[in-house]
Amino acid sequence: FFLFVVLGLHTAAQRKTKNSNSLPAMLARATTKFIASARFYSKTNPGGSLLKERVREIIPAFQERVKKIQKDHGEASLGTYNVGQAYGGMRGIIGLVYETSLLDAEEGIRFRGYSIPEIQKLLPKAHGGKEPLPEALIWLLFTSEIPTAQQTESVRQDLMARADIPAHVKTLIDNFPKEVHPMSQFSAAVTALNTESEFVRQYNEGINKKKYWEPTFDDAINLIAKLPTIAARIYHNLYKTGPLPSIDTSLDVSANFSRLCGFSDKQFDELMRLYFVIHSDHEGGNVSAHTTRLVGSALSDPYLSYAAGLNGLAGPLHGLANQEVLRWIFDLRDKLGAGPYTDEQVTQYCWDTLNSGQVIPGFGHAVLRKTDPRYTCQRDFALTHLPNDPLVKLTAQLYKIVPDVLTQQGKTKNPWPNVDAHSGVLLNYFGLTQSNFYTVLFGVSRGMGCLPSLVWDRALGLPIERPKSVTTEWLEQKFNKPAAH
Repeated sequence: FFLFVVLGLHTAAQRKTKNSNSLPAMLARATTKFIASARFYSKTNPGGSLLKERVREIIPAFQERVKKIQKDHGEASLGTYNVGQAYGGMRGIIGLVYETSLLDAEEGIRFRGYSIPEIQKLLPKAHGGKEPLPEALIWLLFTSEIPTAQQTESVRQDLMARADIPAHVKTLIDNFPKEVHPMSQFSAAVTALNTESEFVRQYNEGINKKKYWEPTFDDAINLIAKLPTIAARIYHNLYKTGPLPSIDTSLDVSANFSRLCGFSDKQFDELMRLYFVIHSDHEGGNVSAHTTRLVGSALSDPYLSYAAGLNGLAGPLHGLANQEVLRWIFDLRDKLGAGPYTDEQVTQYCWDTLNSGQVIPGFGHAVLRKTDPRYTCQRDFALTHLPNDPLVKLTAQLYKIVPDVLTQQGKTKNPWPNVDAHSGVLLNYFGLTQSNFYTVLFGVSRGMGCLPSLVWDRALGLPIERPKSVTTEWLEQKFNKPAAH
């Protein structure tokens, strides 16, 4: 009723005055701001989140599980580590508990216990589609439960209601020089969203730390919803002309993102669904996930925490590798000419790359010791939808040749292709040819894994991370001590 009164006064005031300093005019301006605020609030804070309520229900029991493990086994050893690991990127050291996914060296990633083939089979799909919906994966990562179609739809509605971004973030993105890398724009825009942080607001008001997870959840869902919109705006500014398409709240997250970027192919929608799902999470020790968690452990809000993770993702040894793969393939094509190529030609090009002191991008992994299942599902997608594409055929040829070359070289423990070995070829086929943008897509997806994990960190009351470090001098003194007499 109050809103109807305000609307009536607002309309009347607009009609009756042209004097900008009159009371009716001031009333009109005030009510305009009120209405805009109400509209924004209704978009960013839709009521009755089924997902949040389900998380609220399952937190207490999980907290008790963690308390029991700490009580019964708090002093138990998780293994030993050595000097080589301390210098070698802490590989193999168990120093984190990260709930949303677990990576097995032989089997690959499991999302809350489910393998990628199981995810593809069990998660709800879009109408007429065959690939799992990211909205369903988000429910799974938050709750450990395979969602129903209704629960998946509730996540979709919640995300689409929050998808728009504030005016100041639009202005920031629109004013970046075109020379600024898309990932730099992406992380800056996410940082600027910090103005919307519910966690910051409630923390400043003195919220009980037992409730930290609640505003963290609100920020996490808001950010997951806005990441595709930010990414699409960056893509449009850099590579498209004409007006930016409007958000279509009737679509799922992936299809809406495709439309915002100017793509209408239903197969591309399916690729985006698959892409966002398989790139979402990969255990807690990778650079982007660990950075997000580390910064979040200082109680930085989810926007600042994930912006830090994005800056880690931008590195060539992490998320930037997918654009490096496509560039390497194009360099091969430029040097060898139009294909097809003999196995001998491809083998020699691989050796030329290695002998020049470079790496063959897209092969090997810090943990995996077999073909990455994320590569396998993309390969299956390619063989289903574009089996005759020359780059798909070349990628299959590389799959046959590169592992043998790397094994002969003897410098890698895992010569098999990883997730980056195929994604660029698929994106290029559907017309997303701007490889500089590929890591931004990765960043849209990775938020769907890092941010649910961040919510659970706060729900479990995990402390600030502070591992011990030493110096080379300290190690020399430790191991060069004279023998005791």
